[in-house]
Amino acid sequence: MRKLIPAAALVALIVLSATPAHAAVTLSSGHADAVDVNWSANTFSVKVLDDTVTPAVEGNPADVIFSVPSGAKTTVPSGAAYAFLGSPGDPVWVLPQSQKPGLLWLGWNTSGVPSGVLQSNNLQLKLTAVSGPDDFSLYTVGTFGAVTVLFDSGNGLPDSRTLNVAAHGHANWAFEAAGTYTLTFEVTGTRATDGATVSSGAVNYTFTVTS
Repeated sequence: MRKLIPAAALVALIVLSATPAHAAVTLSSGHADAVDVNWSANTFSVKVLDDTVTPAVEGNPADVIFSVPSGAKTTVPSGAAYAFLGSPGDPVWVLPQSQKPGLLWLGWNTSGVPSGVLQSNNLQLKLTAVSGPDDFSLYTVGTFGAVTVLFDSGNGLPDSRTLNVAAHGHANWAFEAAGTYTLTFEVTGTRATDGATVSSGAVNYTFTVTS
């Protein structure tokens, strides 16, 4: 009998270890801050702030799948400002910077980083890698139509943008083909207390684009 107990315990341990700790959550519409930057133990912690539920919840990016449905499919506008997306008329899937029913409205949020913990009260958001069937870009369109490209995997990575603490913003998330993408971001900054460079490390995001 004593020999059977450890064997049963071992089987139970194997079953438990094979069970995922967290089931993946798919976000398909509504507001979420995909890159939610927080400050914890003198360094960065990057989460997803899911505002599609009430109350909003924070999650691990590894446990979230962002859905880009067929309703996000459009075509590349004419004009040189949009050349980074391809040729005019080419298909492109865009999660827009302004809220649109049936689509995700994704942004970033640095309100979890207190004032004074970083030099100059800013940090760097970097796109370090993109894996997928085609290119990804993040861009904004101003009130008068001016296009600003924040990140573009089509012209080489990494790309980096400086963000202030206590900031919140939105942009257009554009994918140039259907399929599954992995976007790898990193947040870095300089700690005010000792001048040390701190990093979140690589943070991966999964997007599924439907034709």
